[in-house]
Amino acid sequence: MCQVPIALAQTASVTAVAETVPVGTVDQDAADDPAIWRNPRRPSQSLIVATDKKAGLYVYGLDGKVRYFEPAGRLNNVDLIDLGQRGIIVVASDRNDLANAVLRLFRLDGHSGKLTVMGRVSGGAGEAYGLCLMRQGRALYAFSVLKHGAIHQIALELGGTPNGRAVRTMQLATQTEGCVADARTRTLYVGEEDRGIWAFDLRSKSAIQGRLVAAVDGVHLVADVEGLALLPQGSRGGFLVASSQGDNAFARYVLPSMRPAGRFRITAGALGSTEETDGIALTGESFGAKFQGGLFVAQDGNNTPYAQNFKLVPWSTIVKALGSQNR
Repeated sequence: MCQVPIALAQTASVTAVAETVPVGTVDQDAADDPAIWRNPRRPSQSLIVATDKKAGLYVYGLDGKVRYFEPAGRLNNVDLIDLGQRGIIVVASDRNDLANAVLRLFRLDGHSGKLTVMGRVSGGAGEAYGLCLMRQGRALYAFSVLKHGAIHQIALELGGTPNGRAVRTMQLATQTEGCVADARTRTLYVGEEDRGIWAFDLRSKSAIQGRLVAAVDGVHLVADVEGLALLPQGSRGGFLVASSQGDNAFARYVLPSMRPAGRFRITAGALGSTEETDGIALTGESFGAKFQGGLFVAQDGNNTPYAQNFKLVPWSTIVKALGSQNR
C-alpha cells in the first residue's frame, strides 16, 4: 500500500447495524466486493451478492445470512443489474487465469438467492480486477478493468450463450480497480489506486482520455483508492463515494462537480469497525424499517478474530452524521 501523509480532516463516525457471515476463506485477504439487488415488491427481502476472491460468490440476505454460494474460484469484483423480465444479471471479474481476464455471467433468482451460470466472455489480455455495469436502453455494457490499467468497454449479448464485443479501450498509467458508471450522463468513474478518481466521457465515439476529477491528496482521499459507489439524484446530481483505504475512511463527492462533501468511518459499536475496505455498494432506496433511507455496504478487511466479511450501514445514518455537508 502507498503510504501518504495524512493531514487532519473532519471525518464523521457511524456504526454498522448488520454484518454478513464471514467468507469461508480464513486467515487471508479474501472478501472483496459487494453488489446490492433491491427486491421491488418486498424490499426487506433484498439480497447482497459479494465475492470471496479466493473461492467464489456469496449471496446474502439483509440479515447477513448466506442464501447461496457459488464455488467459482478467484472472482474479484462483482456488479449486477435488474433487467426486469430478462432477469437479474450478475457479472464478476474472473482472475483464475492471470494472463487472460474473463467475465463470468450468472442469473440471480431473487426469491431463492440461487445463482445460475449463464456463461463467460473475454475481459481482455491481462489480470482481471475491477468490474462494473451500465445499461443504455436495451444495451448492456460491462467495464473490465485490468490490474495494469487497461479498461475495456464490452457490449454484452445475453442470448442462449452470452457473447461479448469490445467497443472501446481506455488506459490509466498504474494499478487500477474500482469503477462505477453513471448511465444518466454516460460517465465512467475509475479509481487509479495511487493517484485518484478519473472520469471518462462515454458519449465520445472515438478513443477518449480520462480526466482526473479527484486526486489522492492525503486529506480527503488517501491511497489506496479502492471501491467506488454512486447515489444518483435527479438528472445529473447525487453523490459518489470512494473507499479511502489508506486511512480506513470513505470520501464523498457531489455530482457532477466532484466537489468534496464529507468523509466518514465505520467505527466499532454493537458490531465491529471496518478497516482496509476494498469494495463498497450503495443505494438510496428504502429497504424496509431497518434501512428506510438506503443502504451502504462495505467490505471489512480486518474482522478479527473471524474471516473477513461485509458491514451494513443505513445511508440515513451517514447523511445525518455528515450534517451540513449534505449539499
